[in-house]
Amino acid sequence: METREQREHEAEEAIDAINKKTGRNMPQAIGTAVVLIAIILACLLVSIDLFVVLLVVFMILALWELRVDFATAGLHIPVVVLWICSTVTLIATYYAPRHIATMAMCMLVSSVLVTLAASAKLSIGTRLSTAVAAKLASTDAGARLESSFNHEGGEQHHSRLSHVAVSLFTLLYIPLLGSCIVIALTFNAHPVAHAIMLVFLPALSDTGGLFAGAWFGKHKLSPRISPKKSVEGLVGSMLFAMAGAFAIFACTYDPSLWASRWWVPVVAGIMVGVVGTFGDLCASMLKRDIGIKDMGHLLKGHGGVMDRIDSILLSAPFTCLLLWATGL
Repeated sequence: METREQREHEAEEAIDAINKKTGRNMPQAIGTAVVLIAIILACLLVSIDLFVVLLVVFMILALWELRVDFATAGLHIPVVVLWICSTVTLIATYYAPRHIATMAMCMLVSSVLVTLAASAKLSIGTRLSTAVAAKLASTDAGARLESSFNHEGGEQHHSRLSHVAVSLFTLLYIPLLGSCIVIALTFNAHPVAHAIMLVFLPALSDTGGLFAGAWFGKHKLSPRISPKKSVEGLVGSMLFAMAGAFAIFACTYDPSLWASRWWVPVVAGIMVGVVGTFGDLCASMLKRDIGIKDMGHLLKGHGGVMDRIDSILLSAPFTCLLLWATGL
């Protein structure tokens, strides 16, 4: 008969095997996911306005992570200006009567301000230097060698145009794509359902891809960019997202609508699965090029905020367009 110590040892070995297959600490990842889901649902239950505030908070954290990540390669983005511009853009887009026109105007003004701030290359305090040093210390030598930047050669020096380019990329990546989430909240009478679809379908897609890839993955999707991604994982992503879309639609819309809209969850699942996986691959390319493993460390078992929201951001404009085109 097995002793308690033997059972604990076997359980630890099983968990280690799962962690190795998935490439992350699964107990930590599950615990963090539960907390995040609780926070998001609590905000949605209180009010959509509070959910918009939560979006702003996540955008601010994501921008700081990118600030540190780019700084490891000697690239400067004006994070304070980006914080202000992102906050104003998301809030103004939601509350203004003409949402898309307001977003476009905010992005235009933000582009000018961010360009000027990136050219000036202003830096305040020493917190960034400390964060960069910690990031480089936690990055293994193999990742640095694969980077386009020589981290071992000391501080990197780039032209002002490089700083402007990476700052504008950040502006398009975070506040512009984040505004698509906000715009979808203004459609018709189902903002909560739209918020759940925009946030949780990519998360379900990631979960489906994680487990399908871990248990059935044999055919590599892009071994050079992300060795753990597989074709089987992509199929699992689409199926999980599709199942989630059917569940959301079943709990939201009248049965009479299904006669003409039954295909929307199918399209949503396939679209989110493909685009979300593409978003993960793009983020992996960015991390590989900079020479880092994770975007940050704020979410235990998940890496940084950017590691969790990359697929959400890239899926947002497509899901928003689908909801608008189908009148849902």
